[in-house]
Amino acid sequence: MIELAGIVILGILAQWLAWRFKIPAILPLILIGLAVGPISTYFTADGSKLIEPIWDGSSGLFPGDSLFYFVSLAIGIILFEGGLTLRKGEILNVGPVILKLITVAVIITFFGAGIAAHFIFDLSWQISFLFAALIIVTGPTVITPILRNIPLKKDISAILKWEGILIDPIGALVAVLMFEFISAGTGTEFTETALLEFGKIVLFGFTFGFTFAHALAFAIKKNVIPHYLLNVLTLATVLGVFVLADLFAHESGLLAVVVMGLVMGNINLPNLKELLYFKESLSVLLISILFILLAANINMEDLLLVYDIKALILFGTVVLIIRPLGVFISSIGSSLQTNEKLFISWVGPRGIVAAGIASLFGLELASQGVTGAEYITPLVFMIVLGTVLLNATTARLFAQLVGVFLKNSQGILIIGASTISRLIASYLKKNNRHVVLVDSNGANIRKARELGLDAIQENVYSDDLINNIELSDVGYLMAMTGNTEVNLNAIEKFRKHFGENGSFRVVSSDEMYDPENNPKEGLFSQTDDYIKLTNLARKYPSIHEIDLNSKEHYEGLIEISKTDPDIIPLFVKDTEGELSIIPSNSMEVEIEEGYMLVYLGKQIEQGDSEEKENIEENIQQD
Repeated sequence: MIELAGIVILGILAQWLAWRFKIPAILPLILIGLAVGPISTYFTADGSKLIEPIWDGSSGLFPGDSLFYFVSLAIGIILFEGGLTLRKGEILNVGPVILKLITVAVIITFFGAGIAAHFIFDLSWQISFLFAALIIVTGPTVITPILRNIPLKKDISAILKWEGILIDPIGALVAVLMFEFISAGTGTEFTETALLEFGKIVLFGFTFGFTFAHALAFAIKKNVIPHYLLNVLTLATVLGVFVLADLFAHESGLLAVVVMGLVMGNINLPNLKELLYFKESLSVLLISILFILLAANINMEDLLLVYDIKALILFGTVVLIIRPLGVFISSIGSSLQTNEKLFISWVGPRGIVAAGIASLFGLELASQGVTGAEYITPLVFMIVLGTVLLNATTARLFAQLVGVFLKNSQGILIIGASTISRLIASYLKKNNRHVVLVDSNGANIRKARELGLDAIQENVYSDDLINNIELSDVGYLMAMTGNTEVNLNAIEKFRKHFGENGSFRVVSSDEMYDPENNPKEGLFSQTDDYIKLTNLARKYPSIHEIDLNSKEHYEGLIEISKTDPDIIPLFVKDTEGELSIIPSNSMEVEIEEGYMLVYLGKQIEQGDSEEKENIEENIQQD
C-alpha cells in the first residue's frame, strides 16, 4: 500500500516540478523511478529496491505479467487522448511532410539505427532492428511541453505534434512485427509471419477504431448515454476496443485506439471538451505512474551495460545523423526552410511508448533466453532519457540559433467568434495573418470552422488556452465579446501570454463618447461598442480598403467615421501589406503615403465629391 501511494504522490510531485520549471514531466519521472528503483539498492539495508514493480515471490507490486498488461492498457488510453487532440484542418499545409515523416523517415530510422546498433554494440541483427523499431517514435507527451514554451510558426508546431501522435502506433506496430520475427525464426516462415501479422494489425486496428468511434459518437449525439456516465463509459469503450482488437490481432489495440480518437476528435461532438478534460487528467496520472514503474523496473546491471562510450556514440548517431537525414529527405519539395528543417531535426524526443514497449519486449525476450535481449530496455531508456534531457534544455536556445524563434509574434487571438469576429478574422486570414477565434459557444465555433477559420471552443476563465501549443505564434489579443467583464478578464489574464505586441478590447457602452474615459486598450474607436459593430456587420457584411494620401487624409476619414454610423475603421495597411490594429485613440496611428485604411461598413468611393468635400472641410478645421 505504501509503495502504490508513494508512486502516485511522487508522480504528481514530478508533474508539478515539470510545470514549475517548464520541462517535460518525463525527465523528473524517470529520475525518480531510477532513484527508487536500481539506484536505491545502494542504500537499502538488504540491497533491495524501494519500489519493486514485478512480484518475485517475496516482494513487488504486480505478479507475473500483470505489470505488462497494465502498461499496455495505460498506453492505449494515452494514445486515445492524443488522437482526440488531432484536427485534420491543421495539416492542410504540412500534410505531405507529416506523411513522409511517418513513412520515409520511419524507414530511414529503422534501418539506420538498426545498422548502428549492430556494429556499435555487436548485437544480432534481430535485436538491433527491434531496438531501431522502438526508437522510431517521438513522444507527444514530451514534445508538447517543449513546444508550449517556444513561440514558433504554426506549421512547425503542427508537424511535430502530429508526428509525435501518429508515429506512436506505427512504431509500436513495427516493434511488434520485429518481436514476432524474432519469435518465429527465419526463412519462409519469417516472411509469411511478417506479412500475416502486418495485415491483421492494420485490418483490425482500423476496422475496430473506425467502427466504434462512430458508434460511440452516435450514442453521444442521440443522448443514449447519461451525462454523468459519459466519461467513464467512454473509458470503458476505449479499453474494450483495445482488448477486442488485440484478441483478433496481437498489438493491434494501439492502432485501434489512435484511429478511434482521431475519428472522434474530428466529429462534431457536443461533449468533446468534457472528454478531453477527463482523458487529459487520466493521462497525466497514468504517465506519472508508468514512467516511475518502468524506470524502477530496470536493474543496476542493466544500466551498467550501457555505461560505455559506445552508448554515447550510438546516441550521437541517432540524434545527429539519422534523425536529420530522415527529416531532410521527408521535407524535399516542401515549403519548409532549411532552418525549420534543422529545428524539426533537433526536436525528436522519445517517450512513453518507446519506454513501455521496450520494457515489455525486453523482459519477454530475455526470459526466452534470446542473446542480447538484455540490452533492449537500457538502450531504449538511454535514448529516451538522453533525447528528453537534450531537447528540454536546448530546444529554446536552438530555435533562437537557427532563427525559427518568433521574436515578434504576428498571430492574432480573437476572444469571441460572433458575426463581427468571424468577418474580421476572414479578412485577416486573406491577408496572411494567423488568426484564432476562441468562444464557449459551440454554434459560433462551428460557423467559424465552416469558413475555414481556426477556432477553439474554450471557456476564457480556464487555463487551457495558456498551454495550447497552437497559439505559440500569437502576439496580439483582441477581446470582442458582448460581455465587458469577459473582455476585461481576457485582457488581464492573457495579456502577458498572447498580447506582447498589443492587447485590445471593444469599449463598453459606458465608455462611449466619453473622452476622459477612453481605455488605453480600447479597440477600433471610442464611439463603437460591440452592439454597433455587430449591427453594422449585419447591415454591411464586408470589409473595404481605401488609399490614404497623408496623415491629414487619415484623420479626416476618422472624423467622418465618428459622425457616420455606417463606417467603422479597423486597421491600417502599410505599403508592405502589414496590418496595424487601430486603437480607440485612433489619432496615435502613424500614417505614410501609400498606406490604406481598412474599414467596416458602406464603401467610400475614392472619387466621391461629397466625401472629398467632407474630408477637406475636416482638414481645414484642423
